[in-house]
Amino acid sequence: MQAATYGSVFCFSHRNLRINAQTSLVKLHALHPSQLDRKFERNLGPHMHNFPINRKPSRLYVLPNTNDGHPSASTVDDGMNTNHAPSGTSPTFLSNWSPPRYLWRGLSVLILAGQVIMKTLKGKVHWRNTLQQLERVGPRSVGVCLLTAAFVGMAFTIQFVREFTRLGLNRSVGGVLALAFSRELSPVVTSIVVAGRIGSAFAAELGTMQVSEQTDTLRVLGSDPVDYLVTPRVIATCVALPFLTLLCFTIGMASSALLADSVYGVSINIILDSAQRALRPWDIISAMIKSQVFGSIISIVSCAWGVTTLGGAKGVGESTTSAVVISLVGIFVADFALSYCFFQGAGDQLKNCI
Repeated sequence: MQAATYGSVFCFSHRNLRINAQTSLVKLHALHPSQLDRKFERNLGPHMHNFPINRKPSRLYVLPNTNDGHPSASTVDDGMNTNHAPSGTSPTFLSNWSPPRYLWRGLSVLILAGQVIMKTLKGKVHWRNTLQQLERVGPRSVGVCLLTAAFVGMAFTIQFVREFTRLGLNRSVGGVLALAFSRELSPVVTSIVVAGRIGSAFAAELGTMQVSEQTDTLRVLGSDPVDYLVTPRVIATCVALPFLTLLCFTIGMASSALLADSVYGVSINIILDSAQRALRPWDIISAMIKSQVFGSIISIVSCAWGVTTLGGAKGVGESTTSAVVISLVGIFVADFALSYCFFQGAGDQLKNCI
């Protein structure tokens, strides 16, 4: 007696099937598919029937038959679904959707800013760390800020003095330089330098701590990373940047006066007198307000980009670059908004310089 299974590559007979009664193991001798022909011939009486063999991969299971004690065999195709459990519901449209990275990073900036404000109002500030960051942002950044302000002032003087002297407006040079430096150049140039030097350092440090799980260690030790890492950096930047802006304004005006006197023959006394006549207290106050706003943008964006860093060393580099770029864009946007709010209408401060 021989048996064959359709849709299978196995052929077996009772001579190839042996059962060990002691170990209840079933041994089955199966023929290799190469030993089978494309057609399996079976002789039923005087007629010959041809059965096509489907060579789909299948698995053969031999189980004891509880009815008569003889083993029985069954095959299951690999493509057959043997799981009769009901399939789960189809995924919805938003089940696999995740927000873009720039979106949740922007939300993290707002959340982090709110946390810093609340921590500062409640007095939860790590003052020792704040003093360390204040020294880093302030005194250690003075050199590069003053050097940048000096050369920007001299370049700006070249463009103004050579044109004003031809028009006979030598007494207006100092007033124009003073207004330009106090309202725009000093806060913006100082903020750009601080964003490149301090903002990148903040993002790199916090990003490295994030990918190395040091922030998680602070939480395990009972310290809030916002209190210990973020708030001191924000306070230090907002406090130090106005003083750096004031120093840059002074150095910029001094370098401009020296260049105008030595190259174009415009006396330093004329420039200083013109600047004194044109300036108002509000011009200096607006520069301080701008620098504080710029400092908060630099510190919060850099810290937010740092604590949301993913992907190891590559992610740290990308977060650092992105933090500086976003900080610069935020500085320019905030500068336009504040200038539009502070200086509306026609100005008449240069009338006193003519």
